[in-house]
Amino acid sequence: MLGSFPAPLVPSRLFAIGKSKSIKDIHETMAPLFPTTAILQDVFSTQSPFARPIPPPPTASKSSYVPPDRRFSAWSAVDDVKSKAGALSNEAQKEIAKASSAAQAKTGQIELYSAKYYAACTFGGLVACGLTHTAVTPLDLVKCRRQVDSKMYRGNFEAWGKIGRAEGMRGIFTGWAPTFFGYSAQGAFKYGGYEFFKKFYSDLAGEDAAYRYKTGLYLAASASAELIADVALCPFEAVKVRMQTTIPPFASSTFGGISIITGKEGTAGLYKGLYPLWGRQIPYTMMKFASFETIVEAIYGQMPKSKSEYGKGVQTGVSFAGGYLAGILCAIVSHPADVMVSKLNANRQPGEAFGGAMSRIYKDIGFGGLWNGLVLRIFMIGTLTSLQWGIYDSFKVFMGLPTTGGAAPPPKQTANL
Repeated sequence: MLGSFPAPLVPSRLFAIGKSKSIKDIHETMAPLFPTTAILQDVFSTQSPFARPIPPPPTASKSSYVPPDRRFSAWSAVDDVKSKAGALSNEAQKEIAKASSAAQAKTGQIELYSAKYYAACTFGGLVACGLTHTAVTPLDLVKCRRQVDSKMYRGNFEAWGKIGRAEGMRGIFTGWAPTFFGYSAQGAFKYGGYEFFKKFYSDLAGEDAAYRYKTGLYLAASASAELIADVALCPFEAVKVRMQTTIPPFASSTFGGISIITGKEGTAGLYKGLYPLWGRQIPYTMMKFASFETIVEAIYGQMPKSKSEYGKGVQTGVSFAGGYLAGILCAIVSHPADVMVSKLNANRQPGEAFGGAMSRIYKDIGFGGLWNGLVLRIFMIGTLTSLQWGIYDSFKVFMGLPTTGGAAPPPKQTANL
């Protein structure tokens, strides 16, 4: 039985095998008995997961689908609104240009300083002053009431809140109708008259003298125009001030108010505030036109090109900026007279002399009282004046006319400069 088992692998046996096979054959035979280098490294290396190499992620196949970029969706919405607004603006400009061309074709070419020119300036002044003064009626209402009684309201928002709760939105716009009628008439005579008197005095002085003394010419032309314009304004101003300073208003309509005043005081009752109105409006208008012309000329003087080389939009923008700066000066110069007008229309007794009424009012309010509501009036008049000049010059451009101010010096003067 022993003969049936294989003989043990004794050294002599191994030696015999080694003789019978090559080294390569022995290595291939014994290789499965020994671990590989990778297995040894995996078993005996540190157990920290960070020490082991992280296999790279599987490479995903690229798709042809490109997702929409949503990182700037808010910006995209703003840009969309801007583009739509720009498109609407372009369409509006095209329509305005069409309307302007139609108006110019209907009226024909308007020559400077012709009857058509003065008519266009008169209508432009009517629109500019009537609309702007009516729009700021709530500011004017609070200003007038605080001028008459400085303790009535502590501030504008408190005033509008009280008036709104007591009388509604209609109460906040108390006096809008006489404001519209009065300042439309005043604006027509003011702007149309200014253009007329500026040309009239320029012709009297001559071209060179008119340029040399242009500021004095602006002052004289504006004062002459305002002198006439205030006669048209005064009856409506009397009704407006009384409606705004009596609670409840003494009349419910403009012409109803005129009837009440003339019934009690005669026609003179409508003009009892004319002298202080002149005292307020003539200095105001002189400053308004002279400072506007000077400021606009200075603005164009700082710009790289002449006025005629700029488009309509730039010229109208210059008018707006010059109007606001001029309005600030106007408000300061005319404010004491504005306070006195409000006081006289509200407190002057029937038959009381003008000088006596002013003396009595001044004793009551003092010098400081003449400046009640100045800050509000600066804001109101600055806004008013800028809008008026913007509307007025826009209308002139609409009719094919040049904007106001920034005129070049005459040829001889230009050669000397």
